[in-house]
Amino acid sequence: MANPLKIKISIADRVYPLTINPSQEEGLRKAAKDIEIMIKRFEQSYAVRDKQDVLAMSALQFAAQVAQRDINEIEDKQHIQTKLELLNDKLLKAIS
Repeated sequence: MANPLKIKISIADRVYPLTINPSQEEGLRKAAKDIEIMIKRFEQSYAVRDKQDVLAMSALQFAAQVAQRDINEIEDKQHIQTKLELLNDKLLKAIS
């Protein structure tokens, strides 16, 4: 890691010191902010006070979003592949 940067990230009222690549800082700070927003939303919506519960619920929410994006990406690739195959078939028929 070239020129590591030491930062502190706060999540759920705890501070975590990290040594990172400077190019990661913006993403980590945004992720920490998004986690804090989600924690507040869960605490307000479900009257949950245990930080462990809201952290677990937040982790599940973020993991579900990533998993759904992966599923959508696979479906999109399959759809594109099908369309390309149909187009290829039409082109082959047109030139033969």
